[in-house]
Amino acid sequence: MDAPNPKYQSDAPMPDAPARSWIDAMPEPMRPYLRLMRVDRPIGIWLLLIPSLWGIILAWADGAVQDADLRTAFFYSLLFAVGAFVMRSAGCVYNDIVDRDIDAKVERTANRPVASGRIPVLNAVGLMIALALIGLLILLSFNTATRWLGVSSLALVALYPFMKRITWWPQAWLGLTFNWGALMGWTAMTGSLAWPALFLYAAGIFWTLGYDTIYAHQDREDDALVGVKSTARFLGDKSGLWIGIFYAITIFFLFIAASLTQLNQWAFVVMLAAMAHLFWQYSRFDMNDGTRCLKIFKSNRDTGLLILLALFIGGL
Repeated sequence: MDAPNPKYQSDAPMPDAPARSWIDAMPEPMRPYLRLMRVDRPIGIWLLLIPSLWGIILAWADGAVQDADLRTAFFYSLLFAVGAFVMRSAGCVYNDIVDRDIDAKVERTANRPVASGRIPVLNAVGLMIALALIGLLILLSFNTATRWLGVSSLALVALYPFMKRITWWPQAWLGLTFNWGALMGWTAMTGSLAWPALFLYAAGIFWTLGYDTIYAHQDREDDALVGVKSTARFLGDKSGLWIGIFYAITIFFLFIAASLTQLNQWAFVVMLAAMAHLFWQYSRFDMNDGTRCLKIFKSNRDTGLLILLALFIGGL
């Protein structure tokens, strides 16, 4: 790796993080590690957690297992929330270790703690291992099927940083990875997989394809300079059309998942609000406006929560 650029060795937050956050009140030695874990950018935690909640609530709403009441669903949701925090943090640390050479060459990421040299690689590895061990303890709280799914997800996580080097579709791989929780949430409640969970997982994959293509347009020019691939670069001027297609497929698979369960008709009514939000994203997208792309990307927390609300109401 080249010597760190002194220009990027400040403790300033990343461009897509708040200018001021609670991290600034923490002791100075802790700040780079908290920024490395992206705790000042919780959108990633939400986008990892929400598919897990979909799986939990869909299984509860369907009555897929007799003794899985709402209290059980709530308890598992809390476990998944803690798991999403630590595993997303571990994933960010791992990603920054692998991508440190590339990050140092991209304006938006050059100030990341590992790329800038503020955190030694060995220290970052230690933090990643500690976070992964916490995640393992949480995983052991679940049934055998969920444990195996959790372990198998590590292959997806491990390969993700390399996808942008070998394929134009790293966003698809992120979809496979980030939505794995939909399967785990379902099996946590039921002990086995079923078609509704698989269609829910498919919906999440296309949802991620849409929102991460939007996100990738922030780095389109820098990615081209350093040779990083993405759907934003591959689809180019046709990105808007394809984002609309990805979101349409998302809704299609969501409706199939819902129709295969015992949800009441109100689930489909509330799902219209999620459809409207996805259409709003599609209509507002501008590939040349990085600020707007970031705003639309972050709004997907609301999309995911609207879908979760639809599944919950459908089970009442």
